[in-house]
Amino acid sequence: MSDASDAMSISAAGLRAQAARMRIISENLANADSTAREPGGDPYRRQIPVFEAELDRVTGLNHVRMNDVAYDQTEFTLEFDPGHPAADEAGYVRTSNVETLVEMMDMREAMRSYEANLNMIENSRRMQERTLDLLRR
Repeated sequence: MSDASDAMSISAAGLRAQAARMRIISENLANADSTAREPGGDPYRRQIPVFEAELDRVTGLNHVRMNDVAYDQTEFTLEFDPGHPAADEAGYVRTSNVETLVEMMDMREAMRSYEANLNMIENSRRMQERTLDLLRR
């Protein structure tokens, strides 16, 4: 493969990884205000994407991919709401361990990484087109 094709392949893998990361972040944000469904139960637990380098045997290139989702083990927060159906004997409800601000910063970083990979693909494509134009002359 050419260097431009290699760059496009690596960037495409980066796009897929960042898209998966943004999906996980979106799920976290959508569930940030969740509570337990029953007294003493667990609410939504924040998910964390886990990435790994993967060797593409056809090209011999290392690509990144999301291979797993881990669960954030930080403690749930407690809110006093004795009228809530999931409140314990003391009137506290366990709420999700998702921090909206952290998720928004992670989303911004994932979007920038996605855009950088997309720009790399566009630049590689332009370089290939210019090479073909030069060869035609």
